[in-house]
Amino acid sequence: MGEHTAVALHHVIDGPADGPPLVLLGSLGSALDMWEPQLPALTEQWRVIRVDHRGHGGSPVPPGPYTVAELAGDVLALLDRLELDRVDFAGLSLGGMVGMYLASEAPERIDRLTLMATSAGWPDPTPWQTRIEAVSTGGTEAIAPAVVKNWFTPDFAATHPDRVAWAEDSVRKTPDLGYLGCCQAIRDWDHTNRLGAITAPTLAIWGTADPATPEEPHGATIAAGIPGTRFERVDAAHLLNIERADEVNTLLTAHMS
Repeated sequence: MGEHTAVALHHVIDGPADGPPLVLLGSLGSALDMWEPQLPALTEQWRVIRVDHRGHGGSPVPPGPYTVAELAGDVLALLDRLELDRVDFAGLSLGGMVGMYLASEAPERIDRLTLMATSAGWPDPTPWQTRIEAVSTGGTEAIAPAVVKNWFTPDFAATHPDRVAWAEDSVRKTPDLGYLGCCQAIRDWDHTNRLGAITAPTLAIWGTADPATPEEPHGATIAAGIPGTRFERVDAAHLLNIERADEVNTLLTAHMS
């Protein structure tokens, strides 16, 4: 999966040791703590493995650029280290891109797939090139407030200033090189012609107010491309797992049970 050596991803495991394994992989500019709202519901039944992408959180920061194939290769190496043949997988944004890649290119490893606020490719990658230039010039510090504006609806942000502060801090703490490498992976990502190869039962969850990966075209492309996708909407922006945690947890547990 990719030409470069896989890196040893930082991860945290919660829940029953004999529970069915579930991998959670999050967004660009976040670390595995973004999944804390899911833990109470999911750890009742699943062995939850939260993972930091390369260049993020506690994971190593190899020199870029990265590709989604390499990010997926990192996850496969982790599954091998943990001696897990098959897992349920839920990914949001960049994590969902990795999930799509794994489900089409290593289908024997993915049982049930959940995709949230993600994309199979950008018709116009210009915004990613613009962000790469902004981070190259000013680091993640320079983009944090603008990025986080996409993560929550204005109403949620106004009533949860602690969450906004956490989110901006999360982006700022992401190493510049890791953030850039993942931006380059996203810029060059186009998996639309492989969606039909995904056979895992797939749930797609979309935020109705997500400016980062709006349903048109991103959700619609995935729903049309992956056979039998179940498509659900919640009233949220990009980090819908935080903004609508209860609804998302209900959808996740139903899909994987």
